Amino acid sequence: MNLQNPLHILVVDDDPSHLTVLKTIIKSWGYTVSSTDDGTHAVESVKERPFDLILMDVRMTQMSGIEALKKIKDYNPAIPILIMTAYSSVDSAVEALKAGAYDYLTKPLDFEVLKLTLERALEHTGLKEENKYLKDKLSADYELKNIIGKSRSMKEMIDMLAMIAPSEATVLITGESGTGKELVAKSIHHNSNRKGHPLIVVNCAALTETLLESELFGHEKGAFTGADKRREGRFMKANRGTIFLDEIGETSPKMQAKLLRVIQEREIQRVGGEETLSVDVRILAATNRNLEADIIEGKFREDLYYRLNVVALNVPPLRDRQDDIPLLAQHFLAKYAEKNRKQVRDFSPLAMDMLLKYEWPGNVRELENTIERAVILLPGEHITEKELPSNITESYSKNRDWIKQPKSLAASRPLEEIEKEAILATLEAAGGNKSETARRLMINRKTLHKKLKDYGID
Repeated sequence: MNLQNPLHILVVDDDPSHLTVLKTIIKSWGYTVSSTDDGTHAVESVKERPFDLILMDVRMTQMSGIEALKKIKDYNPAIPILIMTAYSSVDSAVEALKAGAYDYLTKPLDFEVLKLTLERALEHTGLKEENKYLKDKLSADYELKNIIGKSRSMKEMIDMLAMIAPSEATVLITGESGTGKELVAKSIHHNSNRKGHPLIVVNCAALTETLLESELFGHEKGAFTGADKRREGRFMKANRGTIFLDEIGETSPKMQAKLLRVIQEREIQRVGGEETLSVDVRILAATNRNLEADIIEGKFREDLYYRLNVVALNVPPLRDRQDDIPLLAQHFLAKYAEKNRKQVRDFSPLAMDMLLKYEWPGNVRELENTIERAVILLPGEHITEKELPSNITESYSKNRDWIKQPKSLAASRPLEEIEKEAILATLEAAGGNKSETARRLMINRKTLHKKLKDYGID
């Protein structure tokens, strides 16, 4: 599968004559060329479709090339960007390179130098700058004990985590499967005053009620068949530390009653024993269930819910934190490249665009598995669409079917007329839902509304 052949370059310059010259020359070298005269439109264009490279002027009226560069790098850091300017300023060059530019060219351009620079960038021979840019991001204030995220929802969660970690509060962590609830629990513990003591993790869904009770509270010798000696439970092992009860929503009513007593009294009894033992332990719990709905249905105790839910932390699904995908993907790439002893540099722009536009039903866990698989299968140094699983590439292709011109559309028809017909057809297929139409067209709602207004539809 190759959705971008020949290579596609976006040229951004608010000088119409210079833009025309650049488009003509670059097309003559065998590239597909798109253009825009403004940094804002460049950012929107990148979100609508992937480009293999961007050539952008630094001085523009509505949004400068440096500002557009930063926004594009935040969205898809795999795209190499060349900055050009008539103002040969060392400060501008340094600022552009620090912001993630691949290289810096001065006007009037030497077209032979431009051609060589384009070829070098497109061969990905110098993407150390791209990796450095992402590593700098990873080492900035976007992470707290391995929690990676710069999206608004993750920043809010990380800020809250930083506040509650030093406290003794019981915390209920909610979120879909695969979002990283256990990682959040570990971060709370490792940023708490109990970090020098054990963190004990218990998956409540993995054990039967009898086994779970023995695991949590321990048992006396002879308490049941096979209990040939006394055993300490997980609560005692977590003494002075933290216990993390994962999948708390899967526990039985009997176990919920026992857990309620532990939370209220900080006391336990071993299975088969009568001695009451005090425990000093902080309790964290997690679930992917809607416990409030379970309370109404009689599946979960209301009093236990409120004891657990002193502080609630919700881990957002990956589809709602698209800004975090490049950071997470780069993190996993570095992790599995080292683990598998491979020299993997980066992602191709198209591969990253596919990752950005996928829905990720399995959340961060699915993304991690995808990157690990890609690294293992990778024959070269850059992950491309060929290393991604078919469900991701097929979903991407399906959502791009609107781009293919219907047979009924004559090649001589104006582009605006063809675009209008494609938008109307997609709007009708989406039942008039503009959000769904924008998603299928892979444009944002603002762009869709503008086009509908231009065509007199909205």
